[in-house]
Amino acid sequence: MTAAIQIDSVEKSYKGFKALKGVSLNIEQGEFFGLLGPNGAGKTTLISTIAGLIRPDVGSVRIHGHDVVRDFRDARMKLGVVPQELVFDPFFTVRETLRLQSGYFGLKNNDKWIDEVMENLDLTPKADVNMRALSGGMKRRVLVAQALVHKPPVIVLDEPTAGVDVELRQTLWKFIARLNREGHTVVLTTHYLEEAQAMCQRVAMLKTGNVVALDTMSQLLRRVSGSSLVVHLKHGGLPEGLRHLVAHDEHNGGNKYTLRVNEYSEVEGILARLRESGAEIDEMQLQQADLEDIFIQIMEGESQAGASVR
Repeated sequence: MTAAIQIDSVEKSYKGFKALKGVSLNIEQGEFFGLLGPNGAGKTTLISTIAGLIRPDVGSVRIHGHDVVRDFRDARMKLGVVPQELVFDPFFTVRETLRLQSGYFGLKNNDKWIDEVMENLDLTPKADVNMRALSGGMKRRVLVAQALVHKPPVIVLDEPTAGVDVELRQTLWKFIARLNREGHTVVLTTHYLEEAQAMCQRVAMLKTGNVVALDTMSQLLRRVSGSSLVVHLKHGGLPEGLRHLVAHDEHNGGNKYTLRVNEYSEVEGILARLRESGAEIDEMQLQQADLEDIFIQIMEGESQAGASVR
């Protein structure tokens, strides 16, 4: 099966600054894929390359087998992009905006799908309202609707929930999850890592123009060494024999400690040592490693690796 998005050895420089350094990855049809990284990692440049807004200096990008440079018309028909910036035409209503977007793709009599998209994004009450009169959250919904108006098999969401309310997030993810179940490929960039963990099946992490991690979510979660046990002591202190388990970033300074745990079986040993020392536990919580832990570990690891090379 042809990949939904095929990225081969893509490089891009701006006035001597290399934004992408030979990025290669395939996103399969029907995947919910996360593209993550800190600011300046190259995510926006890569998305702009996928969308055909910029041309790579080296390498190629294909959408369902169509090269985004040589076969740009077919490539763009297969793709819908929700940009990070709020860009809109102030002279049209919501419905007019979506009809105009349909026209860009040569679609006539598209009102039935437009109505369905507006209903699923709670835009129907605003259908005849001028774009200028909408709130920021409503404008964000229209951007999503514009990206979906031609029923693209590949949907790219660039920070779709940045600065929006909880209602929009829930509405958006419900609709996008439905489209993904129906076979649409979804690519998500976000700084809300809990969203990526909840939605994405596979993740690529970028840093300084390089792919530094590419794996399934389940495999990435296994990369972090264990979980953590948070204990709040009512009386007594942490025994000296447990001090080596205290997380390096723990600076509570009181009777609350975060201890690294590699296996669940280690918890009973920790509790036994606390009892032997006379410490009394007030509260206790076992925390699983999450995508944020992985993200920090991978990014810090890359920084340390880069520093050792230099």
